[in-house]
Amino acid sequence: MENVFRLVDYKDSFARRCIMVNGPVIVGAGPSGLATAACLRDQGVPFVVLERAECIASLWQKRTYDRLKLHLPKAFCQLPKLPFPEDFPEYPTKKQFIDYLESYAKHFEINPKFNSCVQSARYDETSGFWRVKSVTSTESTRSEVEYICRWLIVATGENAECVVPEFDGLSEFGGKVVHACEYKSGESFRGKKVLVVGCGNSGMELSLDLCNHNALPSMVVRSSVHVLPREMFGKSTFELAVLLLKWLPIWLADKLLLLFSWLILGSIEKYGLNRPSVGPMELKNMEGKTPVLDIGALDKIKSGGIKVVPGIKRFSSGQVELVNGERLDIDSVVLATGYRSNVPSWLQEGDFFSKNGFPKQPFPHGWKGNAGLYAVGFTRRGLSGASSDAMRIALDIGKVWKGETKQIKKRTTACHRRCISQF
Repeated sequence: MENVFRLVDYKDSFARRCIMVNGPVIVGAGPSGLATAACLRDQGVPFVVLERAECIASLWQKRTYDRLKLHLPKAFCQLPKLPFPEDFPEYPTKKQFIDYLESYAKHFEINPKFNSCVQSARYDETSGFWRVKSVTSTESTRSEVEYICRWLIVATGENAECVVPEFDGLSEFGGKVVHACEYKSGESFRGKKVLVVGCGNSGMELSLDLCNHNALPSMVVRSSVHVLPREMFGKSTFELAVLLLKWLPIWLADKLLLLFSWLILGSIEKYGLNRPSVGPMELKNMEGKTPVLDIGALDKIKSGGIKVVPGIKRFSSGQVELVNGERLDIDSVVLATGYRSNVPSWLQEGDFFSKNGFPKQPFPHGWKGNAGLYAVGFTRRGLSGASSDAMRIALDIGKVWKGETKQIKKRTTACHRRCISQF
């Protein structure tokens, strides 16, 4: 299927191979890549999945904190063609979600090529194929492989690399500094004064976890933020928002969500959390900025367990100076400053993807480019958006694949009949 030809250059310092792939190459074995592979399998299209880590869903397995649960109900997070087990709770835990992904890969016989880090991918106009160069490393060997394919599916997602901002004086701080991807539990911060930089869903939840482990968190809130309850009137806020948007314009749906939020949470401005002038759903559409779904952090803020502070001016030894002139003594810093796409670092293409690593066309048009290039998991609409992309891509490729396979079978049958007639 994938080894139409192999060329080995023994003069190189490490092994090199060239592999022709009879189908698409999928870069990334996270939920987006797995969903696309499953949908292609359902269409009867062969594929190769390349994954730089040694496991599927490496973000979930290696770069998430212990208490993490899905922020949305499981109905909005399951991948195509295989639902969550019925006994899973409404908001599955990290472990349950990883178990689901493992069983998903096994069910659809998805076997990624692990430890395969894509170095570059470019479209060769002369041959009409994509050339994907990857380096595969193990403890004892290192080999370079070039995959040649007709279709390239970018499934590395929105969160491929950590965002680590530069702060004046951080090198002088002297205390522990970790990104949220390295944070596992507040246990190691017990009794410590911790500055959490960032107030998105991760920043809020890490601050809550620190507080629950008897640490003393201060959370940096530099700009406005929408905080909504995770559930409203017995329904998930996300489900309610989807329902409202079916019947109402987005501005009116936002007004109702904010009214319901005020009735449940009360005013949050007096706690240093100022809402944006644009509503939560409209802001999500415009900038991809997700509202915070509160699971208990707001109560800790109201009780003083989590201190809200403004932006950072600079760090010094054991201290941070804020933009309002206040100085705080701190022991550790947790950077809940998010992630970014890494597509520009390896994909040599400028028409479909923008410099920030996202498709130029907004949802729902950002899944298909030119010359057999596709993107999955860049909708800023979570797992449901990735699933939608995956199904579209598989149907698009499957239509071409089935048409061409049918023609090949016809030619083969015709040739076979002519041979028989000669005897």
